Amino acid sequence: MNLLLRWFASAAAVGIAAWLLPGITVPGGLPALLAVAVILGLVNALVRPVLRWLACGLIVLTLGLFLLVINALMLLLTSWIAGQLALGFRVDGFTTALYGSLIVSLASWAFSLLLDDD
Repeated sequence: MNLLLRWFASAAAVGIAAWLLPGITVPGGLPALLAVAVILGLVNALVRPVLRWLACGLIVLTLGLFLLVINALMLLLTSWIAGQLALGFRVDGFTTALYGSLIVSLASWAFSLLLDDD
């Protein structure tokens, strides 16, 4: 049950970013948001650890701020994969992805405070 709640929380976080930023579009409503949340979760689980390992020097050098760049790249990769699957999710550029990843991270963190850690 907790996994489903986190899935919906991730979809809501992407929806909030799409609502706040004009450069992020998610046509298709809730089904598209849920599909994008799955893709983002898979990208964060599979690709992000490799990038964090490769960029560990930059992460330390920038006191962790380079993680924002990695998060933006993960959002851009999610946008590309969603485009290949014809889901319609689109992020217009790196700056939009940077702001969007910040919003998604903050919203996901806020939702995680509300969810149980069982």
